[in-house]
Amino acid sequence: MGLHERRQREKENIRTSILDAAFSLAKTEGWASLSMRKIADAIEYSAPVVYDHFENKEAILYEISLNGFHCLHIELLKAQREHDNPEDQLKAIVDAYWKFAFKNKEYYQLMFGLGMQCSGKGMMKEEFSSFQDMLYDCTYEIIKKKGSNPENACHSSHALFSAVHGLISIMMMRNDDIPSTMNKTTLDETVAAFIKSL
Repeated sequence: MGLHERRQREKENIRTSILDAAFSLAKTEGWASLSMRKIADAIEYSAPVVYDHFENKEAILYEISLNGFHCLHIELLKAQREHDNPEDQLKAIVDAYWKFAFKNKEYYQLMFGLGMQCSGKGMMKEEFSSFQDMLYDCTYEIIKKKGSNPENACHSSHALFSAVHGLISIMMMRNDDIPSTMNKTTLDETVAAFIKSL
C-alpha cells in the first residue's frame, strides 16, 4: 500500500470515528449537548482534527441523518417486498416505519428535528422522501383498484404520513403519560380506516 492510500485510509478511519463518537455521545447525553470539543475528546484528537473532516457540528449531524434515512429506506423496502397487494404493503410499510422510529429514537429525532433543529435543511436526498413515496404508490394503487379518483392519492397519502409522524412525535415527546399500546392501536386503526376510506 502506497503512502497516498495509507493516508486516505487513515482519513476515512478518523471520519468514521468522529461519526461513531458523535452518535454514541448523542445516545448517552442527547443531541443538544453534542459539541465539537466533546467529539474531539471522545476520539482523543484535538478539535482542529475534527474540523479538518467536518466544517461544523451541523455537517456531522447531516451525515448521521443521511445514514438514518438510508437505514430506514432499507427497512421500508424489506417490508414492501414481503407483500404483493397494495393494502398489505401499506400496512407493512407503516409498521416498519413505526418500528424503526422506536428502535432508533436518536436517528429519528435527528432526522426529523424532534426536540431540536432539523439537520440538513434544504439538502434533500432521495431517501428523505422514500416513506412518503411508498405511501403514495400504495395509496394510488388502492384507489385505482377501487375505481376512485387517482387525483386524490397525493393529498390522501400526505394526510396519512402526517398522522403516522404525528403519533410517533407525540409518543416520543410525551412517552411518560401515554401508553405505547394505545398509540400502536391508534396507528393500526388509523391505517385500517384510511384504506377503507379510499
